[in-house]
Amino acid sequence: MNIPDKNNAFPLPNYDRLCFLKNIIKNPNIIVGDYTYCDDFENVENFERNVKYHFDFIGDRLIIGKFCMIASDVKFIMNGANHKMDGITAYPFYIFGEDWIKSAPDNKDLPHKGDTIVENDVWIGYNATIMPGVKIGNGAIISTNSTVVKDVEPYSVVGGNPAKLIRKRFSDERIKESLDMAWWDWDIEEITENLEFLTREIK
Repeated sequence: MNIPDKNNAFPLPNYDRLCFLKNIIKNPNIIVGDYTYCDDFENVENFERNVKYHFDFIGDRLIIGKFCMIASDVKFIMNGANHKMDGITAYPFYIFGEDWIKSAPDNKDLPHKGDTIVENDVWIGYNATIMPGVKIGNGAIISTNSTVVKDVEPYSVVGGNPAKLIRKRFSDERIKESLDMAWWDWDIEEITENLEFLTREIK
């Protein structure tokens, strides 16, 4: 059985703009599952550059599951972009030091929406933006140029700014069956043996 190597950063011969993402990530707070790929028009190293405001001292993580498809110029905005908004001004004086440091809030007072989570088998279209703390469910599709500001249900197609539900991919019954099946957790040999089943049209 010939199966693509999940540990091969560039699985397509003579093509270095698509990579199995986990193999090029250096930031320990970005966790990516097997066979998730990114296809970037210029350079796959852009992926990590497009995880914005991801500061170590905040400690939030970007967690992406298995078999996800991430197009070029997708951006993840992390919690470091958030400003405290309950004062007269949201301006972060304290980051500039000097006498302004006295306005520094406690970390617990800064807006923190938690980890950003993309589950399995998620397709994120070109130039989409995912905001901090969002959870995108298994099998969801994020349309090109969308800005996702809230959680996305499994097997939903969303689009726009802010992204809204366009439709569900399947009936609720089919969605439950697909979630229960959790094919992405099967052994890769079993997935390979069942490709025709997994890729057939659902009616």
